[in-house]
Amino acid sequence: MTGFARTEGDELGISWVWEIKSVNGKSLDLRLRLASGFDALEPRLRAGLAQRFRRGNVSAVLAITRTAPAAVRINRDALAQLVSLTNELAGVIDAAPPRLDGLLALRGVVETVEDDEESVIEGRRSAVLGSWQTALDRLAAARAEEGARLELLLRSQLEEMAALVGAAEGCAAAQPEAIRERLRTMLASLADLVPGLPDERVAQEMALLVARSDVREELERLGAHVEQARDLLQQGEAVGRRLDFLCQELNREANTLCSKSADIELTRIGLSLKAAVEQFREQVQNIE
Repeated sequence: MTGFARTEGDELGISWVWEIKSVNGKSLDLRLRLASGFDALEPRLRAGLAQRFRRGNVSAVLAITRTAPAAVRINRDALAQLVSLTNELAGVIDAAPPRLDGLLALRGVVETVEDDEESVIEGRRSAVLGSWQTALDRLAAARAEEGARLELLLRSQLEEMAALVGAAEGCAAAQPEAIRERLRTMLASLADLVPGLPDERVAQEMALLVARSDVREELERLGAHVEQARDLLQQGEAVGRRLDFLCQELNREANTLCSKSADIELTRIGLSLKAAVEQFREQVQNIE
């Protein structure tokens, strides 16, 4: 979701520059800094952005320079006050009387008059708004370029996760025979500790041990989540939020895999899977 765009224009007595920057964000947020007289454009600027993007923290700056000469006028009230004050101080301070050019150079004596017609003002706003759309096009292109690079990285990370799921499925500790052998060992120990244990209680304990030891359901769900993430990347639309949710599910299943594991190799694979999911989640924050 990172990108930068700049557009320029010159029309109807003004020149302008748009600069837009986008960084990662869970939702869409726009911070505007507009030149004086263009604040009325803000609702349309926000609407235009929302039509193009779904996520990202966007900041935009509009700088305006007037190219046509502006009309000026003398603030006679301010000038009269200065002349009156000068006359009052003439007998108190021994100084040369002020010159006219010096008085006119004082702040507030000469004012710039913005007396453009409403049609000209509206024409300028329309031109600036059109330039905003061009800037959004360039920002979208910059974000798409970054997205193409991220897609390759995300696909590589999904391949790593798929390989780890396959390694976990092939791990001896995850095989039914290994589970049954652990059950026989644990039940034998249980029989030695509690002689004459009722068959019903033994069956309950066996069911509980199976539930705690069998990780095949977790591995099936992990594989399904990886495939769903691949499908989302092929859609070519805003999928950041859905991938974010999938990361939560992947992490939950990886945690369960580690907690159920009673084998060092399977635990090692589970920890590697958790690290891969976290790396994938970090990159998902960068896409729309």
